[in-house]
Amino acid sequence: MSEQGSDSLASGSGMMAEVERLRAQVAQLEERVAHLDRMAHEDVLVPLPNRRGFMRHLGRLIDRVRRYEDSAALLFVDIDGLKLINDSFGHQVGDEALIKVSELLQDGVRGSDCVARIGGDEFAVLLEHADEAAARETADRLADMVATCEFRRGGKALPLSIAIGVAVIDGDEDAEAVIARADAEMYEAKEAA
Repeated sequence: MSEQGSDSLASGSGMMAEVERLRAQVAQLEERVAHLDRMAHEDVLVPLPNRRGFMRHLGRLIDRVRRYEDSAALLFVDIDGLKLINDSFGHQVGDEALIKVSELLQDGVRGSDCVARIGGDEFAVLLEHADEAAARETADRLADMVATCEFRRGGKALPLSIAIGVAVIDGDEDAEAVIARADAEMYEAKEAA
């Protein structure tokens, strides 16, 4: 084989090696971007979307309601007395209460629904294909599940309860307006209790 043919072969295999190296580097970067996206949209304590991730889900749901004239609802959930648990038993027990409530909320809705932790002791649940009656039934069921759950720490039963506001999603409002309606109803429920 001539020297020129040998150089050409070496340069071709070198180029292939470089292409493979670049492909591996691109794959690593894509994996890193996916990881950063998860970190930006998922809660750090519970395996749920955070407020940013929730807003993404809510925007998509509002679009579907608008486009297909479907029914959907938002449940705005607030844990009662979490500050007292934190002050009396410490933040670790408070975190355990948040985890317990998040698990109960997830277990109490369909897989197609979205449960998110949107801040401190507040959660939101998006119910697809749900009218007001179905949303209120789900809210009552979730409140009962939390109120009757076993949450014990240090041999002591700690009562958990939640207040829930319901807002039916119509396609004419933006996400903030839907949240504000559900939040206002949740505060009315807290004051009435």
